Amino acid sequence: MVKDTPLRALLTVLVTAVVCSSIVSASVVLLRPVQLNNQLLERSSNIVALTGQLPQGEISDENLLALFKSLDARVVDIDEARLDSEYDAYTFDARKAAIDPELSVAIPAAEDRATLGRRSRYQTVYLVWKDGAVDRVILPINGAGMWSMLYGYLALEADFNTIAGAIFYEQNETPGLGDQITDRNWQAKWQGKQIYDHSGELLFHVAEGPVTEGSAAAAYQVDALTGATVTANAVTRLVQYWLGPHGYGPLLAQLRENPPAQPVARPAE
Repeated sequence: MVKDTPLRALLTVLVTAVVCSSIVSASVVLLRPVQLNNQLLERSSNIVALTGQLPQGEISDENLLALFKSLDARVVDIDEARLDSEYDAYTFDARKAAIDPELSVAIPAAEDRATLGRRSRYQTVYLVWKDGAVDRVILPINGAGMWSMLYGYLALEADFNTIAGAIFYEQNETPGLGDQITDRNWQAKWQGKQIYDHSGELLFHVAEGPVTEGSAAAAYQVDALTGATVTANAVTRLVQYWLGPHGYGPLLAQLRENPPAQPVARPAE
């Protein structure tokens, strides 16, 4: 019988570690495409849900991705209020860009209502066309909540002022309270609300309680989040930042003044 020795025990530990490491590495490599596909499906479903083009009933993953890829995706230059940039809409990562000094800007403290510190100079937005004109624009929005960063999309109608829909898809707020921002019934209450008044003042906000129907402010308010005042206020601040002068405000003004032309569809190869 072979006796155990310190060297033999060490070799056994090393071999076990190498084998386990190899298994973990192989699993990561094999599962990475699945993870990426699931992330793409999740992003696609959130965006397509805001287009107004999602068919009734079940839709296959393939058809969902096809509908998503048919959208007119643009990486916009926020600071220049330009609809296009040199970056590819399907590979550009605004989260990584936000921490890249070459691709991001520091937000002045007086403007930083979303408590971001820095933001990417570019963002991927989605245009929805109908009868040759922009029917909706879908904008990514984010900002600090009570415990976490909140990520969502805001869809505006052709006037670039009326909310067509909103989705918050990533957060880590208090369960049962702040996480109500992901509740589809609450998100549905955003539909039809206005961002700016007739003078261009940004008035949209989450109310402190139930919205009083028929009141002068009702057009710009959605109901409060019960027991989640901090998160609700954070949502107000991030929307006001992104639709304000340091966010998409100048771009939206440009789109209203000079509506874009629908790009000519390229023939299938």
